[in-house]
Amino acid sequence: MKSLFKTVALITVFSFLTRFAGFIFRIILSREVGSEGVGLYQVAFSFFMVLLTVISSGIPLIISRKTSAYSVEKDSKKESSFISVALIYTIILSLFLCLVVLLFKNIFTSIFTDERCFQILVSLLPALVFSSVYCVLRGAMWGRGNYFALCVTEFYEQIVHIIVAVLLISSSLSAIENALNLGWSMSIACLFSMIFVILMFFYYDGKLGKPKRQHIKPLVKQSLPITLMRVASSFMQPLIALIIPARLMTIGYTSSQALSMYGVAVGMTMPLLFIATSIIGSLSTALVPDISKARAQNDSDHINARISRSIYFALLISALFVPVFLAMGESIGVFLYDDVLSGSLLQSACWIVVPLGLTNITSALLNSLGYEEKSFINFLIGALFLFIALWILPPIVGINSIIWAMGIDYLVTAILNIWLLKRKTSFQLKLSPILLKTLLIIIPVSALTSFITSLASYLFPLFVTILIGGVISVVSSVLIAGVFNIFEFKAVILYCKNKLNPKTKIKAKS
Repeated sequence: MKSLFKTVALITVFSFLTRFAGFIFRIILSREVGSEGVGLYQVAFSFFMVLLTVISSGIPLIISRKTSAYSVEKDSKKESSFISVALIYTIILSLFLCLVVLLFKNIFTSIFTDERCFQILVSLLPALVFSSVYCVLRGAMWGRGNYFALCVTEFYEQIVHIIVAVLLISSSLSAIENALNLGWSMSIACLFSMIFVILMFFYYDGKLGKPKRQHIKPLVKQSLPITLMRVASSFMQPLIALIIPARLMTIGYTSSQALSMYGVAVGMTMPLLFIATSIIGSLSTALVPDISKARAQNDSDHINARISRSIYFALLISALFVPVFLAMGESIGVFLYDDVLSGSLLQSACWIVVPLGLTNITSALLNSLGYEEKSFINFLIGALFLFIALWILPPIVGINSIIWAMGIDYLVTAILNIWLLKRKTSFQLKLSPILLKTLLIIIPVSALTSFITSLASYLFPLFVTILIGGVISVVSSVLIAGVFNIFEFKAVILYCKNKLNPKTKIKAKS
């Protein structure tokens, strides 16, 4: 099996490039399209994303898992037949969803605050059909462990979308014209992406076989819990957006104050907390085929080792970000958004990064092992705690309630996921001592980072101060982790030597 180190590095690099391109695209949109045009497009796009989630959330993961298992069994007929069934199913499902939108136009028009949003949604519907083909073939390449093709296709789609959008939009056009052009640019980008993925699929010896009915039931049954979980997550944000401002208004805030604080918490602070999960998400992507193959081979030792190391890795990566946010939260908030509240909330929310990272990786592990139904139940239990906390906490802690509520949600889900993994497998990992050592690292590193940045702020501009603090925080965290044997320096040094010096590699083997 391929080195997870290389795979995670590859996925992380392409993920960064794709997100960076998206960031540049948002800057272009804000300047060329204007706030009204972007607002119209975002409203329609949010509904489109719910439809896309139905197609592209659970199904690619199941295709990946099944393809990995069939490749171990060397059963190319079943593999190609399963891909064909998935392809037919997703195309029919996408056409059905498009038909629902068009037939129930009056309902969708009444839901939108602006009727023009429905026109934009219609312009996005072709993208839904093209994506139904795209997600299946990418899922098949994912299962085969072709991560390069997986990453390149995603990056290609982003670049094509940006190029087409830039060609279609203009500051001289009206808001609705620009918003419509953004919708069509998305559909055109998905068309080109679908063609590119088809070419990549057959270039890497992908095959489509005769579809058999026996594959329909496992595809639907196994993908449904994951799809429901993702769709439920999509609807949770609007519910939170209703609850938090309403509860804040009960303790004296005006509507505009409540909405402003909610916007700061969700739009500015929360995205920063998810930075660590982009790295952990790369590992999650690599784990699905890896564990699926191990399951097909009944290699329980490999599975247990992967579970332990993955949780260990997620905990370490998450812990690196806590001192940065705790010591420099306010500075980061002021530098990025010129908003002190966002930085203050970031400091208060820094602890969430750890349970969030553990939830992310353990959910991926459960889905890889075929326990998607139980993972969905754990998600629902966590969501229940979330909404209870959202209702109770605002009068007590104000806007910080959204932080505590989400933290409780992730903590409960992570604990349930780890308990389920221990019950279903025999992996050995004592989390309590590791968590205690991690806490012992975070406290002195946060204090050191805070002290260094305080001194640096008198000599350097804010950006340089944050950069110095970030480097100090990460380096000191890694050094202290090495002292406590949480981070294996010798293994990393040996790995680097083997890669850079062939002679060392030969000696190591001998």
